[in-house]
Amino acid sequence: MDARWKPNVTVAAIVEQGGRFLLVEEQTADGLKLNNPAGHLDPGEAPADGCAREALEETGHRFRPTALLGIYLTRTRRPSTGEDVTYLRLAFCGELGERDATRALDEGIVRTLWLTPEEMRASAPRHRSPLLLRCMEDYLAGIRHPLSTVYTDPGVTSV
Repeated sequence: MDARWKPNVTVAAIVEQGGRFLLVEEQTADGLKLNNPAGHLDPGEAPADGCAREALEETGHRFRPTALLGIYLTRTRRPSTGEDVTYLRLAFCGELGERDATRALDEGIVRTLWLTPEEMRASAPRHRSPLLLRCMEDYLAGIRHPLSTVYTDPGVTSV
């Protein structure tokens, strides 16, 4: 019997202020890459809560999701290992709080930076995921869905 296929579920914060988007530069097995503040959904976690947690861990900023931007599916082959990986990303936009200067950034995160859409498009070869640009373009197109679009059964968070 074949093993059941299970995509990796990730959450991402899409943050825009003054025409620039908040990104992280992170060390990966494939070198230094750019990404949205994002990461894997943890057990017992609602997606919006996971997004807020990941944004805090990777940027030092509190983040309050206010809308679901979209649900995205991508498949990639990691250059360093050849591993075939599929990701299911729930991307949220919202409000960014002040940075806690005493908080260290997550392991592997080198720095945060703010890029314009033009700078993001020009840096595409350095993106960790093709979803970086797609999420930005959807945000700029005004796509927003209510947070209630993603329902989390109470059994998930009561673990």
